[in-house]
Amino acid sequence: MREKMIKRNIVRRRRTLRVRKRLKGCEGKPRLSVVKTNKHILVQLIDDVNGKTLASTSTLSKEYKQTEYNKKNKTSAKQLGLKIGNLAKDQGITGVVFDRGRFKYHGVIAAVAEGAREQGLQF
Repeated sequence: MREKMIKRNIVRRRRTLRVRKRLKGCEGKPRLSVVKTNKHILVQLIDDVNGKTLASTSTLSKEYKQTEYNKKNKTSAKQLGLKIGNLAKDQGITGVVFDRGRFKYHGVIAAVAEGAREQGLQF
């Protein structure tokens, strides 16, 4: 059982690195990283050159704690996409590199991207 878990983690880590090795975010065009857990979604704008997070939001944030957007579902994901789009627009960012990590571009991940595109982010 333990060996199976270790192998699963190795496969997941390889898949993540395979996707991310081609993606680099800079100050003008940061990386939009989306991570989903069993219960929550986390979205960040990352400048890889300087190693800084420019903006972030998640279903764990204070503003979503007592609302219907505090769970992992498509409506919450779209709301997070809209929020990260607004945060990017406030910093003058119009283009990003979309980083889906090890997840397929489907469901919750696609909803985050759709919400960000509605706010004017290009990727």
